[in-house]
Amino acid sequence: MKETKKSKLPKIAALALAAALIVGLGVWAILGGLGGDDTGSNSTQAGTQSGTANVTSDGAIDASALFSSRDLRQAADLQEAVTREVTDGSDISITTAGVYILSGSAKNATICVEADKEDRVQLVLDGLEVVNDDSPVIYVKCADKVFITTAENSENTLSVTGTFTADGTTNTDAVIFSKDDLVLNGLGSLTIESSDNGISGKDGIKLTGGTLRVTAADCAIEVNDYFAMSDGAVTLSAGNDGVHSENNGDTSLGWIYISGGTMDITAADDALHALSIAQIDGGVFHISAAEGIEASWAQINDGELTIAASDDGINGARKSTVYSTCVEINGGALTITMAQGDTDGIDSNGDLTITGGTISVNAQSAFDWDGTLTWTGGTVSVNGTEVTEITNQFGVTGGFTGGPGGMGGFPGGGSGSPGRP
Repeated sequence: MKETKKSKLPKIAALALAAALIVGLGVWAILGGLGGDDTGSNSTQAGTQSGTANVTSDGAIDASALFSSRDLRQAADLQEAVTREVTDGSDISITTAGVYILSGSAKNATICVEADKEDRVQLVLDGLEVVNDDSPVIYVKCADKVFITTAENSENTLSVTGTFTADGTTNTDAVIFSKDDLVLNGLGSLTIESSDNGISGKDGIKLTGGTLRVTAADCAIEVNDYFAMSDGAVTLSAGNDGVHSENNGDTSLGWIYISGGTMDITAADDALHALSIAQIDGGVFHISAAEGIEASWAQINDGELTIAASDDGINGARKSTVYSTCVEINGGALTITMAQGDTDGIDSNGDLTITGGTISVNAQSAFDWDGTLTWTGGTVSVNGTEVTEITNQFGVTGGFTGGPGGMGGFPGGGSGSPGRP
């Protein structure tokens, strides 16, 4: 291992309203802590390239404070960075806050971050290529937050080819495995290949830039609390779910928020799977999967989504004990093509709300809902023909009712106070 100092380089309805408000306020407070300025000794300096986040505050998720300024910076401050080069069979241990440039080619080498709980660590990948047999390439045991940043024009490849070996009681089952918050960004590319999961985060994962390609036998990205994306070019190929967000201990968590970037997802099961909320505020999506999007509350406010599915294109499933089940479409352009058989283009086990957007469904069964249909805006086409009435799988028909549309209210209750996940 080589180490040198680098001096200059460049509506939600809960089981009871009171309970919903209590949970919502609590998680909203958590959301407020997800962003922030990330200032202090660990922050990057002015002059680095910064991105933007086209977020909203009136959707199911108030994302106005979700991405910090440092989350959005695509290049690190390298004035005091430490450079480390990987070598075969040798692990790299990082125990203090700072910026670390990682490069070189190696087999069976793990970069292990075990810093203080208040420390922020930035790993700058600059031509890093590592192939491991049975352990993560990047393993975050402890930190406040870890940034994984690809250097400008760099190409980085991380892979694990065999069966993962547990670290004591921790099932380290991903090429990048983190027990704390992760931010993926940069101006280069990162390719991940895994015999299990590609990236696993036991807290939250944000993606704000760079090019990410993941091929995984299980989930491409697996996270407990949330997955949030503001920009970047992402290609996922998964033997299970493309992005899987689930927290069984707190069903107000396990959410997905995407406001920009591009996602090309091929998945054997769900492309985007959220236990609680999946909210799309922007971005371009090309999806081929058994199910395109599955969540307790699926809310589409903007973006361009092209979905080819063999089960449900968008599925509102009863999973969360905090949020009522709803598929809500307020904007965007959706094209859904379904395979033959017992399939639904848009399927809600609760309510279906359409207030805007352009929806085109090619399917034997275009819509299915178990609760209440509210259709006040937008354009709907079924098998190439624009319609003014839609029929669910059981023959129940609902028509366009006009009137103002709303975003972020309680599902089934029109436009109201926005929910806070």
